[in-house]
Parts: sequence; C-alpha cells; structure tokens
Amino acid sequence: MKKISNLILFSVLLIISSDLFASTDTISFNSEDGLLVVADTYIISLEPSTPIILLFHQAGWSRGEYIDIAPKLNELGFNCIAVDLRSGGKINSVQNLTAKRAKASNLPTRYVDSLPDIIAALHFIRSQLPKNKVLLWGSSYSASLVLHVAGKYPELVNGVLAFAPGEYFSKQGKPKTWIQDSATKINVPVFITSARNEKNNWIGIYGAIQSNKKSLFIPKTEGNHGSKALWEQFDDHNDYWDAVNLFLHNHFL
Repeated sequence: MKKISNLILFSVLLIISSDLFASTDTISFNSEDGLLVVADTYIISLEPSTPIILLFHQAGWSRGEYIDIAPKLNELGFNCIAVDLRSGGKINSVQNLTAKRAKASNLPTRYVDSLPDIIAALHFIRSQLPKNKVLLWGSSYSASLVLHVAGKYPELVNGVLAFAPGEYFSKQGKPKTWIQDSATKINVPVFITSARNEKNNWIGIYGAIQSNKKSLFIPKTEGNHGSKALWEQFDDHNDYWDAVNLFLHNHFL
C-alpha cells in the first residue's frame, strides 16, 4: 500500500483495510502548534473490540524503537501506532521525521515539548476509532509523559504501560513531583517497569496511582532502560514480555 500523510487518506485506509492483517503505513497529523507529527500504523482490525496502543519512544530515538515490538503486539490482538515525537533522533535506521521538521522550523525540542504531540496523537486516534479502547505506551521520558496525560485526560485513556518513567522535567520548568502529582488522578490499569536499578526513579509515582488495577515488574537480572527491554537481543527480554502479556490479558483481552 502507498504511504499516506494526512487525515483524509488515513480515513480511507481505515475503510479499505478491514480485511488486511497488520496493515502498515506511515501517516501524519498536526500537533497543536501545526507541526506535522509522523507515525507508523500497525493495523490488524477495525472492530471496536480491538484495542489500540499508541507507542512513544525514548530520548534521542524515533518510532523505529518499535519495529519489532509492534508486530508482536499485533499477534497478541492489538492495533498499534508508533509515533515520532519532536524530541528524538534515529534508531534502527529509522529517522525521527517529526524531530527533523521541528528543528527545521526552529521549534523547541525538549522532552516536555513533546507533550502536545502525545495529546494530538490521542485526539487523532480517538477521532478515527472512537469506540476502541486506547492504551498509551511510553519509553523513558515519554513513559512519564503518558502517565501525566492519563491523569489529565482520564476520559480519553483506557490504560498505560510505562517503561522507565521518572521525574525528568524539573530542569525544564516543571515541579519535582510533576508526574507523581498527575499519577494521583489515574484510574485506569497501569503497568510500570524498568531496569532493576531504576526502581527508585518511579516507585513514588507508582505509589501515588489510585487505580486498583496497577502492576509493576522488576527484573531479577539487571534489565534494560525503556521499551528496548523487550528487544530479542537481550537475554531477559522474555521476562519482560511475560509481565506485559499478563497485564494486557488481565485487563484488555
């Protein structure tokens, strides 16, 4: 299928791809300041019963973080959209096109500046698949931002998976407990994990979450930072996958 780059053509894709398995295309949509945000779609079904996961990358990276992860989530029964945020670079030979455009337009590209892109992605997919459950999945700084969004927009988010979140934004003008404060308003299922030595970065955030459907995973091994903990190149990746599978099956399948 041809690559698509706007809302109208994505709507067409949703109409014609109902019989496709793991239809993959590159799309784009506007953030609140007009910046064009790029994303890869991994669509397996348009049925309202099929949840969709919005995947966000870690610092310095791109939607390429999820090249191997998204297809496995498809196999579990989830649609996915892997999004390039404006704070990032290149990984797995995939250039962050949103960040490239932001720099060309002299727009700020700090971690916190990516927040509108996440919100725009959420509103975009809600406009396209209004009846499907939507999960937010973040890696490192974006793990923190998806927790913040889940607390601020509880009516739009059905679940969160956060890989190595933390209070990363105090040097960018936010309170030292900005994410923890947002977490007190989260009432949906939440899963948090990280490398073993990163637990103290987020345990306070986890404790603040009021949802009774929260779970955590701390590896017995050293583990890895962010969503790359699920990459097959790491010996303990199956341990992380087992924890993710359990969370997803308990709450969304």
